[in-house]
Amino acid sequence: MTTYRLADLFAQRVKQHPDRECLVCGARRFTYGQVDTAAEALAAALRDLGIEVGDRVAVELPNQSEWVVAMLALARLGAVLVPLSPYLGYRELKYQLRHAEASLAVAVESLGGLDQVEVFDELIAELPDLQYLILVGQQDFWYDDRIFQFDELVQRGKRRQQVEPVDLDPESSPLAILYTSGTTGKPKGVVLTHRNLVRDAWATAEVLGLTEADRVLAAVPLFTIFGVHVVVMTLLAGGTLVLSEEFDPAGSLDLIEAEQVTVCHGVTTMFELFMRERSFRSRRLSTLRTGIVAGSPVSEDLVRRIREWCNIQVAYGLTETGPTVTITREEDPPELRETTVGRALDGVEVKVVDVKTGELHGPEAVGELAVRGANVMTGYYRMPTETRRSFTEEGFFLTGDLAIIDEAGYVTVLGRRSEVIIRGGYNIFPRELEDILRTHPAVDDVCAIGVPNPILGELICVCVIPVEGAIVTGDELREFFHDQVADYKIPDLVRFFDTFPLTGSGKVKRRELAQVVGMELSAT
Repeated sequence: MTTYRLADLFAQRVKQHPDRECLVCGARRFTYGQVDTAAEALAAALRDLGIEVGDRVAVELPNQSEWVVAMLALARLGAVLVPLSPYLGYRELKYQLRHAEASLAVAVESLGGLDQVEVFDELIAELPDLQYLILVGQQDFWYDDRIFQFDELVQRGKRRQQVEPVDLDPESSPLAILYTSGTTGKPKGVVLTHRNLVRDAWATAEVLGLTEADRVLAAVPLFTIFGVHVVVMTLLAGGTLVLSEEFDPAGSLDLIEAEQVTVCHGVTTMFELFMRERSFRSRRLSTLRTGIVAGSPVSEDLVRRIREWCNIQVAYGLTETGPTVTITREEDPPELRETTVGRALDGVEVKVVDVKTGELHGPEAVGELAVRGANVMTGYYRMPTETRRSFTEEGFFLTGDLAIIDEAGYVTVLGRRSEVIIRGGYNIFPRELEDILRTHPAVDDVCAIGVPNPILGELICVCVIPVEGAIVTGDELREFFHDQVADYKIPDLVRFFDTFPLTGSGKVKRRELAQVVGMELSAT
C-alpha cells in the first residue's frame, strides 16, 4: 500500500475493474465505475456549494447506496464525514450537528413516518453553521435555495469540472468524526484520520483474507464505526457490498441466499436472531465462509454455534480505535478462538494498566486494556481535556475494559470498568437516561442498569423511586423517552423501588440492583 488516502485507493480499484459490481442495494446495482462517477459528480456539486477541505458534513441515512457515494465524495474533497443515526431524537440530532459544526447534512426524506424536511427546517433555523440540506428520496418537493435532492445534485455535478482528489496528509487529516457516548453520558466526537480507518481496515481485511471475489453483507448500521469499517474493508479489497437497509433476520438471510454472500459481519444479537429465525435450518448458506462477530461479549457457546454455518472470527474494538484492536485467526488454537478475542492486529500494541497506580503491566496481569497504534484516534473533537484524560503518558488509549493478556498475546476481556450498558451492540450510558427521567414530575430518583439477556446481550432497566403520592406507570415512563433518545436507548424495563441500596459514600449499588432485577426476571 503506497497511500492511506481513501479516495486514491478507491480510484485504484476503479481503474483495475471498473465493471465489477460494487454495490447491491435492493433492486439497484452499481459497478465500481458507476459509483466513482456518482461520487465525483457529487463532489463537484458540493464544491460548488462551498464545501472544502476540513468541512464537516453530516450523513444521516440508513444503509443505502447514497451513504457510500457521499463518503467517497467527501473523501475526494478532503471534507469530514459525520455519520449520524437516522433514528436520533430531535434533541440528540441537534446536539451532534451543533457540536460537529456541520455545514451540510445529507438525510432521507422520510423514515418511520417522520418528515425530515420539517425536522431540518427547524434545525437550519436554529443552527447557524448548517447551511444546506440534501434529501434522498423520490418525492418531488419544492425546495428553497438551501435544500436539494440528492439525485438532482449528482446530475448537476456531472456537468461541472472534474474534481481531482485533494492532496492531504493521511496521518493528520480527518476522514470521519463518529459520535460515541462518554463516561459523562454526553456524546463525544471521535476524530479518525484516513490512516486510522484505512490502516485498520486493511489489516483486518488481510486477517479475513478478503478478495475482490467476496460479496459482503452490510447489515450493521453504516452510521456506526462497525458499519464504516465494513464499507472501507470491502472497497479496499475490491469486493461487492450487499446493503441491507434495516436488519431483519429473515430479510438478511434472503439476501445471503439470493446474492451468494461470502462474508457476514454482525454484533452478537444479529447472529443470535439469525439462528432463532424459524426458517434458519432450511436456509442455503453454503456460500458463507467468514466474517466478524463483535460489539458485545461473545460466549463460547455462541461462537461454536455460529461456526457450524459460518467460520467467523471474534474481534474486539471501539470507536476510538478505528475499530479493530484484536481478532482471532484461522490458525489460532481452537480453544483460544472460542475463549479470547484473539491477538492484536499488526501495528497495534496492547497492554493492561493497573487501575489503581496507572502503571503498565506485562502478561498475565489483570488491568484496564490500553491500546497504541496507527488505528487509535487523534482525539475527541473540541474536547482537549477529555482527550488528555483518555491517554497514558506513554500514548496508550485507555479503553475502560478490564482484560488479561497471556504470554502469547491473546486477550481475554473480563468486563467493563465503566457502567456502560451494551444492548444489541449499542453502547448506552446510564447517566444520559437518568438525567432525562429526573425531569419527569413523578420521578424522585432513578438508576439505569443493564440486565443480562441471551439475545440482546443486556436489557436496559430503569429503577425508579417515584415521588411520594405520585401515580405513574412503567409504560408512561418509557413513553417519556420517545422523541428524546434513539429507539435503541428506550428502556426495556421499568422497576419501582421505595429505596435504593447505597454504599457508605451514598452511591447506588448498581450491581446489587441488577441482581435483584435479574432474579425477578429468572423467577418469572
